Amino acid sequence: MKNDIAIMADPDSVTGFMLGGIKSGFPVRDTEEAKKTLKQLVKDEYSIIIITEKYGDVLRDDIEKYTGSKALPMIIEVPDKSGSIEKESDPMNELIKKVIGVEMVK
Repeated sequence: MKNDIAIMADPDSVTGFMLGGIKSGFPVRDTEEAKKTLKQLVKDEYSIIIITEKYGDVLRDDIEKYTGSKALPMIIEVPDKSGSIEKESDPMNELIKKVIGVEMVK
């Protein structure tokens, strides 16, 4: 497994993260392209894959398949330029619970 971080998101979000120091950026324009790109990033063994919540919602089944019971790759969802999306469960809390076995309480 590489110790690399990748961002897969809309072009504006990718540009922002790359300006912030992320070296591997993969802009996608639609769900089908995002699905193919996520599959390739997992195949390329990136340790951390950052995606926007918009794509996280539509690729939920794929994310579950790739992360399953494994700690890596960690797929982290972040808000895009339009802000955070209201959700029933917080994917970051679920990730923390899976990785360290502790549920975060607000």
